[in-house]
Amino acid sequence: MKLIMDTFELIKTRRSIRKYTEEDVADEVIDKIIVAGMWAPSGLNNQPWKFAVIKDRELKAQISELTHYSRIIMDANTLVAVFLDIDESYNRTKDAQAVGACIQNMLLYIHSIGLGGVWLGEILKNRDKVLNLLAGSENLELMAVIALGHPSSGGGKASRKTIEETVFFRK
Repeated sequence: MKLIMDTFELIKTRRSIRKYTEEDVADEVIDKIIVAGMWAPSGLNNQPWKFAVIKDRELKAQISELTHYSRIIMDANTLVAVFLDIDESYNRTKDAQAVGACIQNMLLYIHSIGLGGVWLGEILKNRDKVLNLLAGSENLELMAVIALGHPSSGGGKASRKTIEETVFFRK
C-alpha cells in the first residue's frame, strides 16, 4: 500500500480510532503491520516481541470480557496482542521501551495506509487471562492489545503542550 503523507504529518495526524466498519483487513496487510513493528529498534537487536493475531469473533468476545473497552474489542476487525518475550529479554526497561517503539511503529503504519487503530493498555490487569485464552507460554508477558480496522469515523481533536512547557533544559 502507498503511504499517504510525509512522516511529520503522519505523526501529527495519527489518532486513536475506536470505531470501525465491518470491512475485513486482509492477512497480508496485518503481516505488513507486524513487520512495521518488527523494524523498531531494540537493545542488542534482541527483538523481544511476539504477536498474536485475533480475528475470531468468539475469541474476541472472550477477550472483551477482560476489559472495560469491550465494545472496541468487538468492533475491531483484528486484534494484535503484543507480548514481551522474557526469554529474549536482557534488560526489562530497555526491552519494554523497545516493545513500545514496536507498537508505535505499528500504529503509524496503520494510520499511513488509511486504517485506524488504538493501543489498549487497560486490559493488562488481566494479562494472565489473555495469555491463557491464547494458549501462550509463560515466557510471554502481554504489553498491549492493538485493535484495528477500517475506521467508521475520524479521530477526535488532539492537543499537545507547547515546547516551552515540555523542554525543561537547553544549553
